[in-house]
Amino acid sequence: MRERQLFEPKNLRKKLAQHSYKTTPQRKEILQVFADNSGGCHLSAEDVHEILSEKNFDFGLATVYRNIELLNELGILTKVDFGDGCARYELAAIDPDVHNHHHLICLKCKKVIEFKEDFLDELEEFIAENFDFQIVNHEVKFFGYCSDCKDKV
Repeated sequence: MRERQLFEPKNLRKKLAQHSYKTTPQRKEILQVFADNSGGCHLSAEDVHEILSEKNFDFGLATVYRNIELLNELGILTKVDFGDGCARYELAAIDPDVHNHHHLICLKCKKVIEFKEDFLDELEEFIAENFDFQIVNHEVKFFGYCSDCKDKV
């Protein structure tokens, strides 16, 4: 399995130019927030706006939303849904063919644990062969209780 490399701020200008977008200060700072928090952190637009405000950047929440959605559309960020009605984002892998990771979501404390192990290769092959279906990626989420919460429910 190839190593999953995340998108980095230094690649922003090239990626935006490929799609005829400019590198704006807002896009650079938003992406930097994700780079600074890439260790398993899943940020909402509100989280990003709050971090930028703490750094004295005066970007409106609507600007943050627009730019996050653009970065998601361009494959720089990945939108994740943990079933709580809040869209969160994380840095995307540079190579979209490299396996992403999966999430364990605690129903009590809402902690999200990432795991990289992928046991679905055989299932993907079975689906591709038996259903003539080309799989480009998959996403797995397990909902339950983390080690801190499982004895408290």
